[in-house]
Amino acid sequence: MVCGGFTCSKNALCSLNVVYMLVGLLLIGVAAWGKGFGIVSSIHIIGGVIAVGVFLLLIAIVGLIGAIHHHQVMLFFYMVILFIVFLFQFGVSCSCLAMNQGQQGKLLNSTWGLMSDTIKGDLENKLDCCGLLNTTQNQLQFTSDWERCSAPCKKSVPGCETCGYKMLQHASEALRILGGVGLFFSFTEILGVWLAMRYRNQKDPAANPSAFL
Repeated sequence: MVCGGFTCSKNALCSLNVVYMLVGLLLIGVAAWGKGFGIVSSIHIIGGVIAVGVFLLLIAIVGLIGAIHHHQVMLFFYMVILFIVFLFQFGVSCSCLAMNQGQQGKLLNSTWGLMSDTIKGDLENKLDCCGLLNTTQNQLQFTSDWERCSAPCKKSVPGCETCGYKMLQHASEALRILGGVGLFFSFTEILGVWLAMRYRNQKDPAANPSAFL
């Protein structure tokens, strides 16, 4: 980005923060979609992505106000916090992309065992499925869940799919989208730190010539 003037730097920083606001809303929306679908509510990474989205949205607002008013203190804290957000978002995005179905299955198994029968029943009726995963490790638990299940699919001819299959199918899709979007835009935050630092040290031509920068 070749931008030497004060006004150009200001406009570039404002535009970048508008993009950050849109990215924050996008991260919140996609993560909420995956969480609200009832498929990855047990994966703490989704909560981390929502936190990153909210925090990115707030810091973008601070950066936008600081850029408009050329506020030295706000721009300084904006640079520091944005760099911290970059580190956190980069780590969460890499975790989303690196998590395979085996790891997702272990997380689902551990959380499924802690759920009450009422919560399991509501989830089964919502997803129209029965049980989690029919494996040798949880055969007894799966049989108990299957007998207790009252999902509508039990009355159909094809029968019910396992909830674990549906959860893992959509969880992989949600994690892949979250990881890709988060990783791509995390690198633009480094650009935001550099641009804010550069803009902060530039002199406002409309300000008092004797003012301290």
